[in-house]
This record gives sequence, C-alpha cells and structure tokens, in this order.
Amino acid sequence: MRSITHKLSPIRFIAIGYFTAIIIGALLLILPISAKSGTFTNFLDALFTSTSAVCVTGLTTLNTATHWTFFGQLVILILIQIGGLGIMTVITLLFLLLRKSIGLYERTILIQSAGTFSFHGIVTLIKRILIGTFIFEFIGALVLSIRFIPQFGVTKGIWYSIFHAVSAFCNAGFDLFGNSLADFKTDPLVLITLSLLIIIGGLGFLVWSELYDSKRNFSFKRLSLHTKIVLVYNTSLLFLSAIIFFIVEYNHGLSGLTIGQKILDSWFMAVTPRTAGFSIIEQSSYSQGGTLLTIILMFIGGNPGSTAGGVKTTTILVVLLNIIASAKQKDDVCLFKKKISNKIIKQSSALVLIYLCASIIASLIICAIEPFSISEVLFEVVSAEATVGLSYGITSSIKWYSKIIIIILMYAGRCGALTLFSAFIGKGNKEKAILKCPEGNILVG
Repeated sequence: MRSITHKLSPIRFIAIGYFTAIIIGALLLILPISAKSGTFTNFLDALFTSTSAVCVTGLTTLNTATHWTFFGQLVILILIQIGGLGIMTVITLLFLLLRKSIGLYERTILIQSAGTFSFHGIVTLIKRILIGTFIFEFIGALVLSIRFIPQFGVTKGIWYSIFHAVSAFCNAGFDLFGNSLADFKTDPLVLITLSLLIIIGGLGFLVWSELYDSKRNFSFKRLSLHTKIVLVYNTSLLFLSAIIFFIVEYNHGLSGLTIGQKILDSWFMAVTPRTAGFSIIEQSSYSQGGTLLTIILMFIGGNPGSTAGGVKTTTILVVLLNIIASAKQKDDVCLFKKKISNKIIKQSSALVLIYLCASIIASLIICAIEPFSISEVLFEVVSAEATVGLSYGITSSIKWYSKIIIIILMYAGRCGALTLFSAFIGKGNKEKAILKCPEGNILVG
C-alpha cells in the first residue's frame, strides 16, 4: 500500500483523500440509521451532503435539522471536522496516535495540505493545528452553551453548541435550526461568538503558528510577509465590507432593527460570506448592492492554509497589485518592502481566471436547464466553488444534473481549482521543459 501511495504526487494524494472521505460519508448517510424516516436516503442527496460537509461548504438539498437523525448529524460533523482540518492533518493525527514515524513523502504532502513553505517544523505545526482547533472549538461551544442549554435543554443544548462551534470554526455553515441563524439575528452572544470562530478558523494555520511564536515579544515588523498581508488586508476587508453592508442594507435587509442591531448584523453579514455560509437574513431581502457585495466576498473567500475557501485574500491582493504595477509601468510588484515573485503573480492570475471561467461556464449550463434567474444561479455557483454555503434557497429545487455540477464545484473549491487542475494534467515532459521557446510579441489591452 505504501509503495502505491508513493507513486502519487502530493496534490493527487490530497485530491484522492478528499474524494475517498466524500464517498465513505455518502455511504454512511445513505443508510436508514442516518435518516429520521428510517428509510434509505437518495444517493445523490447523500453524496451532495457529504461533499458539502467534507468541502466545508454548507449547501444542502435536505434540511439538516429535520432529515437527519443524531447519527446522520454526527457523521456530517465528523466530515466537517475532517474537511476543516484537512485530510492530511487527520492522517497525521492517526500517525501520532499510533506512534508511527512520518516520512519525507508524508511531510511533502503536509506542506501542500497545511499551506506552509518548508519541511522545518511541519510536524510541530500540525500538532499546533490540532491542539489549537480543539481549544477554539471547545471555548466556542462553552460560550454557545450559555445560550443553547437554557433554550433547548442540557443534552440538546450541548449538542447544538458543539455542532455549531465546529461548523463555524471550520467555515462550514451547517446548522441544526432549519433556518440557519435567523432566530438569533439580534443575539450578540451567538453572533459575536460564531463570527470570532469563523475569523480565527479563516486566518490560516501558518498565521496562528507565527503569532504564537511571537506572543512574548510581538513586533509587526518581524512578522513574515504572508502574515502581515493576512492581518492587514483581512482586517481592512472585514471592516470595509461591514460599513458598506450597513449603508446599502440600512433600509432593506436591516430594516426594522435598532441601530445597535444593524451594526451587529452588518458585521456578521461581512464575516459570513468569507466562507462560513451562515445566514441571519433571507438573501431575497437583500438589496441588489448587498447581493453583489456578498458574491464578491464569497469569491474572495478566506486566507490560504485555513479552513476557509474561495480564491483567497492574498491571491486577489497580488492580482490587484500587479494591475497597479502594470498601470505604473513598473517591472516589480512590491508590498511591505518585499518583492513578490513572478511565479506567485502567475499562479494568482491563473487562479482568478480559472475561478472566473468556472463561474461563467457553470452558470451558463445551469441557466440553460433550470428556470431560475441568472443572479440566483450565479450566487449558487460562486457559493459552491468558494465553499461558502449561502443560497437563494434554490439548492433543493435544482435538477439532478445541476446537483452534479454543484458537487464538482464544491470538490474543486476545497481541493483548490489550480491544484486540482495541475493534478490531472501533470507537469509535462521534464526534458522538453528545459528547452525555452523563442520570444514573440503580441498586443494586449
């Protein structure tokens, strides 16, 4: 078995790992023990739910609260945790529990999975990811239990607290209320707790580790370029989008609320598209501007090497900086007095283009076979490929072939569109790659 897996490239191993988890999850969810009706669940719906859970998306064709038994919900929660941590992190946990050594091949996959740059300290990073995840989720569940235990009773309250803490931290967006968080849209304890879990989960494991290492002698100047970008850009984007939501939704989605409640909900509306997927207000009540902003935030997503999906904040920033540099006719793209390599610029541009093309093609196909408007379909498509989970409520109504398209988008979004693309087209002939093509000129723009 070990010799077979060693023939797989790290990115193919990760892609196959997620696929395997999805299939196992679907086979468990299809069983009568998973459904409250006591009958077999339709395989496509089970596959859709399993994919959504492993890919930490949150789109569902079946109501999580009413369709699934405790066993079914537990399976979904485990799949969410696997998807949030990353398939290789879970495998490493098993290695550590069994006291097995982690070889060079496994470390290579871990670098790809955890979003780090080198072999040095990779096992320590994975241990921090595991410990940090369970600490944050435990604290989140503890705080949520203050609200849920009095409202739902001890047993149900504890289960609801654990489920939603894990779902939020992993940026999954699954809920057990049947209407997401609509009943808690004016509850500061629930919304602030969940938003903090979403933000922490979406920061990125590498950022966690670096902040932990610098806790005693913190200096922003000493942080890596990646961590600086994540902290500054992510914070700016959150506050800016919250202000815009407050303005454009003041008399629409936020109407009927007090000023304090509008500020709270605007903050949560800015956090959840980054790719948590919880909703506190029906998407149909949003203004056109609010809907467009939500689509943009979903497309951007969270940060690399985190539980979040989307194109990622750093990717978008690199593309924007490259546009500015090109407009100023500068050869180099610099940020915080550091030059960004051409390789990263090319990867970022390719990633944005792939996601845009996938959005357009998938939307065209679904619009051709479904009776929904382009805005509803585009919203669903971007939500799926960015692994968000927000919806106009059309997920359960789409035809089986549209469900398959959404499943593929969720899977590609979790594995990484560019990663998945390169996993199956290969790296080409290495001997031919040495030869360089003669340079030619073309007109652009």
